Amino acid sequence: MATTHASRETSLQNPFDATTAATIVVDEHGTVTGWSPAARALYGVGTPEVIGRPVSEVLRDVRSQGGGPQAFGAAGAPPPGDARTENRTVRRPDGSLVETVLRVFPVQQDGGRPAWVVMAVAGDRYRQWMTDQSMLAGLFTQAPVGLSVYGPDTRLVWVNDLVRDSMGWRDGEWLGQPDSSLYPHGTILSPPGFHDMQEVLERVLHTGEAVLDVHWRGPTPATSEHHQVYSCSYFRLQDDTGRPLGVCEAAVDVTDRYEAQTRLALLGRASGIGTTLDVRRTAGELAGLVVPEFADSVRIEVAESVLAGEEASPPDSAASARLRLVAERTASDPSVVPGDQLLGVIGSRSMTADQRLLSLPLLRGGTTLGTVTLVRQSPRTPFTEQDRALAEELASRTAVCVDNARRYIREHTAALKLQRDLLPRALPQPSGIELAHRYVPATGPLGAGGDWYDVIPLSGARVGLVVGDVVGHGVDAAATMGRLRTSVRALAALDLPPDELLTRLDDLVAQARIGTHAMPGDEATDRALGTTCLYAVYDPTSCTCVMASAGHLPPVAAGGGAEPRAAEALDLPTGLPLGIGGLPYESVEFEFAEDTVLALFTDGIVKARSRDVDEGLADLCRALDASAGSLQKACDEVVSLRTQESTDDDAALLLVRLHAFPEENMALWHVASDPAEVAGCRALVRGKLEEWGLDDAAFVTELAMSELVTNAIRYGRPPVSLRLLRAVDRTLICEVSDAGHTSPHLRRAGSEDEGGRGLFLVAQLTSMWGTRYTPQGKTIWAEIGVGQEAPLALFEEL
Repeated sequence: MATTHASRETSLQNPFDATTAATIVVDEHGTVTGWSPAARALYGVGTPEVIGRPVSEVLRDVRSQGGGPQAFGAAGAPPPGDARTENRTVRRPDGSLVETVLRVFPVQQDGGRPAWVVMAVAGDRYRQWMTDQSMLAGLFTQAPVGLSVYGPDTRLVWVNDLVRDSMGWRDGEWLGQPDSSLYPHGTILSPPGFHDMQEVLERVLHTGEAVLDVHWRGPTPATSEHHQVYSCSYFRLQDDTGRPLGVCEAAVDVTDRYEAQTRLALLGRASGIGTTLDVRRTAGELAGLVVPEFADSVRIEVAESVLAGEEASPPDSAASARLRLVAERTASDPSVVPGDQLLGVIGSRSMTADQRLLSLPLLRGGTTLGTVTLVRQSPRTPFTEQDRALAEELASRTAVCVDNARRYIREHTAALKLQRDLLPRALPQPSGIELAHRYVPATGPLGAGGDWYDVIPLSGARVGLVVGDVVGHGVDAAATMGRLRTSVRALAALDLPPDELLTRLDDLVAQARIGTHAMPGDEATDRALGTTCLYAVYDPTSCTCVMASAGHLPPVAAGGGAEPRAAEALDLPTGLPLGIGGLPYESVEFEFAEDTVLALFTDGIVKARSRDVDEGLADLCRALDASAGSLQKACDEVVSLRTQESTDDDAALLLVRLHAFPEENMALWHVASDPAEVAGCRALVRGKLEEWGLDDAAFVTELAMSELVTNAIRYGRPPVSLRLLRAVDRTLICEVSDAGHTSPHLRRAGSEDEGGRGLFLVAQLTSMWGTRYTPQGKTIWAEIGVGQEAPLALFEEL
């Protein structure tokens, strides 16, 4: 490495320097009188062999066609006042040839006698030196590279013509100025680690290590209204002894290339637009992308109809003018000082509209969704046609994302509306329970789901409790939930036990249809496949609750009794989700104390990515224990436990406080299987109604009860029982039970028929009636509104 440096330094030195060039002295007779050691090394001949010999023999040009060069001092030789350069190929004593370049300088001796000093160098070294000189001259005057030299004090001491012309400097005004004064508002873009050019100069000066490709951006004296970008490289200058002389800066204007790379990079990062289905978030992503790299400020406005998820209004309508600002971003350059004398217009708000402002529409399918306005301030370069093309591409991509977000808003709103419409708006308040409920849709792009709950009044003051979870989200899940909820209510109206109800629901889902036959081209499986459901029936007259689960989480019971128990999940067998089939469902009967709180919920309440179900159940139990008073407060406490991660799924919660049916509002009699007992039953019922203060309902109740008891005695099996319930809503419930399993059939008797009018009378006199089956037989029940009068026209028909 040291040899390479030495050789390079020698090549940079003037080859005709007296310390290195071969020196030959020739007198007026053309005789060699002096021969330097360098000449001996160049030509391979020692001093004794050449002193006194004619120079024409010593430096004979073997390629000359004229038999050799004219001797110095001979007739016709150039006068002593002229110097000349010659090229000669001389043969060495060993036979090799050496190309040399001679510089002949005439001198005068004592007495005015002429003599010549000949300086000779090898031809290849001379040509290398001339090439170097041409290159340096080209760098100074012709090359498109700006060269600047900073002295040891890092002040500017020399520039080539390109720097002087491109900067617009007058002679001498730059000399001795530091970089901070020449370029006060520049910024280093890369590489990281440098704050200003002064730091770069000092590092190169002290370490001797070159720093290459430093990207600098800023205004210059000649382009104070525009930013230029230069690629600068720095290396240290030093003398022969290694003492630093300064730092050389080589700068190339790469503004066009840099801006093209910036546009390409921005286009590459455009995939970061539209990561969510939120219009404001999408607009914010565009604003963050273009400011400050592409523009100094941006303003994005979107039509109000788009924000509402509706189709954008036609351009000529009044509604199209209603735009709402959704994103705005402005970048300020802290290095720019308003009113600066050098840059003048920096900080000014004035601009040329067609150069510094771009207003582009957000177009989608010929419809304008909004506008994007981009602004560039001085000293930044105005927008070019390439910039406009890039801005149009970014606006086009943003328009696609905004339109997707609009469609999502529309579908999300429709799904939520469908979900909420399909859920019960107001739950009934049957006797024996208190209710509180919550539905929380999923946040983000998932939106509404298929979670639901329901409360279904059943015969005999019983109540059906339902909670379920459809797989998936969106309109399909909400619609599937609505079908299942309707199916559950229809099956519950048949007074089916929980296990049988879930079995029939499972059959419907497994058949890939609900109530209708599949048509060609329909999907092979129902969207309800995999739905989980829990169905429970609470009977306040016995304080028992029978429930069954189709893949659903078990309920949690809390409180109740003189010594309230801690909240815990019930031990309920969990069957397969709906549509899977293969195993029967199992009902389990629980008996609860007064004021027990039963929590039915979907997995969105207790499940999250970072929290397993057991932890969620424990949190739910603690919340129920802490808020045992108010059900509404308990609902709020439970919902507040949902973590940010659990919001990816919707959730349904149904809290039920269980009460026993008051004993004073119940009456039970066992009836012998004898038609003569009917009259005694009427007397018992009449007496109980008088005790309850419901004399006005006695006639209808006695009549309906008589028909039901008579039907049970005549067509049923013993034992026969009669139960009368007074509900809190002043409804009388009359139930007649027997051990038979044959259901009575309602028909309209003919005018000459003597029988067949009993159930018809019951149907006409009561609010509703029906039959439910139990393991012991069946129960025919009827509900009678207090104050209900028997229609006289009915008896006229009979």
